[in-house]
Amino acid sequence: MALFWALFLALVAGAHAEIPGCKLRITSQALDLVKQEGLRFLEQELETITIPDLGGREGHFVYNISEVKVIELQLMSSKLHFQPEQDLVLQISNASLRLGFQRQLLYWFFYDGGYINASAEGISIRTALQLSGDASGRIKVANVSCEASVSRMRAAFGGTFGKVYEILSTFITSGMRFLLNQQICPVLYHAGTVLLNSLLDTVPVRSPVDNLVGIDYSILKDPEVSTSNLDMDFRGAFYPLAQGNRSFPNRAVEPQLQEDERMVYVAFSEFFFDSALESYFRAGALKLSLAGDKVPHDLDMLLRASYFGSIVLQSPAVIDSPLKLELKVLEAPHCTIKPSGTTITVTASVSIALVPPNLPEVQLSSMIMDARLSAKVALQGKALRIHLDLRKFRIYSNHSAFESLALIPLQAPLKTMLQLGVMPLINERTRRGVQIPLPEGMDFVREVVTNHAGFLTIGADLHFAKGLREVIEKKRPAATRGSPTSRAPPPSRPRSMPPSTPSSTPPSTPSSTPPSMPPPMAGA
Repeated sequence: MALFWALFLALVAGAHAEIPGCKLRITSQALDLVKQEGLRFLEQELETITIPDLGGREGHFVYNISEVKVIELQLMSSKLHFQPEQDLVLQISNASLRLGFQRQLLYWFFYDGGYINASAEGISIRTALQLSGDASGRIKVANVSCEASVSRMRAAFGGTFGKVYEILSTFITSGMRFLLNQQICPVLYHAGTVLLNSLLDTVPVRSPVDNLVGIDYSILKDPEVSTSNLDMDFRGAFYPLAQGNRSFPNRAVEPQLQEDERMVYVAFSEFFFDSALESYFRAGALKLSLAGDKVPHDLDMLLRASYFGSIVLQSPAVIDSPLKLELKVLEAPHCTIKPSGTTITVTASVSIALVPPNLPEVQLSSMIMDARLSAKVALQGKALRIHLDLRKFRIYSNHSAFESLALIPLQAPLKTMLQLGVMPLINERTRRGVQIPLPEGMDFVREVVTNHAGFLTIGADLHFAKGLREVIEKKRPAATRGSPTSRAPPPSRPRSMPPSTPSSTPPSTPSSTPPSMPPPMAGA
């Protein structure tokens, strides 16, 4: 019985799960490119590490280390990979860090000071990013775990008290090593939870496409991660801006992503395109009116000849009036995706009338138009664009079969008018495209579109049109811009850190100058 109820609840949950209209897959093929760009950003962040002043007393010696700055960082060996339940894992080994700092030493009444170079070697870092969707449907870095350790610390002391510094170097380097260990993970935590999230904020969630329609890319569930792919499901639905959060039922086939040869794949179902057509239909955009000089001259003459009998029966004030041709879509068009191609079917009314100045319109005829458009989908950069061609066209009367026969001479010129006058206007609008859910600074290149039954997929490679630093600095919260100290991180967790000194207790770390430090003497 318990098994029955478990299966029943699973079926109910599955029945209520929303079907995505858009799916995005990032494969392991993209990780090398992402790692290169990410390491450049990470180096810049780690170079902002700030280490507090280090001071202490050993016997008659009072010393202080201050103004510690990172000069150079070298990340020798690194690996970025997908890992289930942790999403994205970065491992760095055998890295090194070059530091510079000011030294001060007081021994009785003798003082020494100067600038010192030091190096941290054998740095190991393991950090994992966990992604999830928030309440607004935006993808976020939900958690950052980190382990870091510095195995060796060296400093080259010189000057008057060089030999003395060699005696004290054990205490100084162990203290600096301890402090450096405590600073690495806070930097990575801040980079993940604040800076990378500001980059993810550039992924569109609910945004206008134009002044009539918007697009909803809310993520429907947390990303699914395997050892080779990261998959994300998005709502992928258009909506009329005037109707706010109105959503349409998705009864289309769920798109599937099976390939992993390219860096990234995106899939769109028939619902994605149908929701766009439905939204423009409800917004009143799928209609066209041509009157007077807007009606092509040849078509004007043909229409007047075809309806000559109706025109001559009108009053003299109406006979020479301009013609008006009006097309109005009767119901939302429908998109069909097959392996052979993508088509859109449209049913519209066509009205022909005379429009005398300052008088009511005089309708000459009304008919029904069935059209089938072929759609060529392309992805350029981050913009999904569609080019439409009129393939099949038929007009008929909704009143009588005899009147439908009379409309046959109009079919060819009306089709030509649509091809030359209407389709360019539609394609001008669709050429603007709609952005896909990708962060700012990233584009698709070398795209390949593949049609399936009920959905299409686009495989492509990634290209960084802008560096992560450029985008993040633009989007960085004002409170944290240029301030590496505004972090709220967990401390670094050492990874079996071997001691480099006999002492296990680090020296004290005062934040001000050392006690009773006299002004510098000659010979520093």
